[in-house]
Amino acid sequence: MGNLGERIKGKAEEVYGDAKERLGDALDNEQMQAEGRATELKGEARQEAAKAAERLGGMADEAKGNLKQVAGDLLNNEQMQAEGVAEELKGEARRKANQ
Repeated sequence: MGNLGERIKGKAEEVYGDAKERLGDALDNEQMQAEGRATELKGEARQEAAKAAERLGGMADEAKGNLKQVAGDLLNNEQMQAEGVAEELKGEARRKANQ
């Protein structure tokens, strides 16, 4: 499953864990509270890992785009320069969307 899927699974775990923790609070069940909190934290960690992978992918796209832009400059190839700029911007957007 891709990073979006991992983020969704993480959010589901987070919500489930929060609900279980609250139910444990209501029932004064410390074990349920602890299990719920652990599940919630696991979900948050899964989401952060998926976002980190996307940020890394965005940084790779930025670097690749920058290299393509420089190559286009050296070869005096405007299309390659433009493609490099576009790829660099795509990577920047991907990285920023996953802060």
